[in-house]
Amino acid sequence: MKVTGIETFVVKGLTRPWLFCAIHTDEGITGYSEFGQGQMAKGMCGLVEDLSALIIGKDPRPVERHYINMARAVQSAYGGATWQAMAGIELALWDIKGKALGVPVYELVGGPTRDHQKVYWSHFISYQTNNYKALGRSPVRSYDDMRALVKEAVQSGYDSFKTNIQLPGDPFSGLSQGREGPHDQTITKEMIDAAYTQISIIREEGGDGVNIALDVNQHFKADAHIRLAQALEPLKLMWMELDNLDAESCRMLKDATRTPICTGEQKLGPLNYYPLLERRAMDVMKLDLQWQGFIPARRAAAMAEHFEVNIAPHNYNTHMSMFQTMNLCASVTNVKISESDPVQAPWRDELVTVLPEINNGMVTIPKGPGWGTELKEEALKKYAFKG
Repeated sequence: MKVTGIETFVVKGLTRPWLFCAIHTDEGITGYSEFGQGQMAKGMCGLVEDLSALIIGKDPRPVERHYINMARAVQSAYGGATWQAMAGIELALWDIKGKALGVPVYELVGGPTRDHQKVYWSHFISYQTNNYKALGRSPVRSYDDMRALVKEAVQSGYDSFKTNIQLPGDPFSGLSQGREGPHDQTITKEMIDAAYTQISIIREEGGDGVNIALDVNQHFKADAHIRLAQALEPLKLMWMELDNLDAESCRMLKDATRTPICTGEQKLGPLNYYPLLERRAMDVMKLDLQWQGFIPARRAAAMAEHFEVNIAPHNYNTHMSMFQTMNLCASVTNVKISESDPVQAPWRDELVTVLPEINNGMVTIPKGPGWGTELKEEALKKYAFKG
């Protein structure tokens, strides 16, 4: 079997483009993947094209060999966007290997470790407030509207949610929409009060058994995280999630609050998690498969296992991302819970041949060969990103 071509697809998403890679072979098997940050679509696709020279004409099945060859070839520009482009190719190679052998990817590395994976409802309230027009929903204009969303979600069977701070207004809006002004990553009383009220509503409507996480992204510095985490302690969060703090600052935050801390989403490769793990600076390790690839993601999970830390896979894109992430979950033994987006762009279901099976917040581990679903290339072209 030989690789005959590699192509990428940039598809319109709800908040940013989605990126996909297809690797074609002379035996008619095509491997698919979802990868990378859509905000850098042109750069990502260009990097995949550059890396393709290392793969085209080769047997696609020795995935580890191809991965290390790509890593060595780009060692002077390693990490970041380059790593995400490598992930697009590496993930599609795994799909080919699984399909060639007629087994799921997790079977190639000793799985499955589970038959189902618990997931949480991500961007809960956030998408319904910030993207209500694209979703065809009514805007959130009051805390009563938020209560209605919580009741609806709980009735659908979910008991775990992650949200972002929404500031009151007409309609409500998130911090990333610029309403807060150039605050230099400071936090205001308005923001703390809004977060407390929002989490309180989810707790009141969902009950004591509901798991709630708050994702504050990269909006604050360490002192603001401490103030917010301490203020939210009575609400017993599953975790407060944050990006971009160094290990010492995360440890300082963790020592200052009873609120569990989750971080690591933007780390790529196991060694970049090591300072956080060595300092026991997080309670849960966030990990993105689509941004770094199957091989480094499993190695990072194994490193977390060594430090008695569970992972929470980052997974907020399309169903292909879900299938890839579920194969990761089925191949490791330290998953706390995984991310999912029940509310997304309406055309997401059209992009794949098989939809994930989700009941009461539990995803059935796929059993099909490769990732367990195929991309529909005609649909990818139909919804091509035009920006």
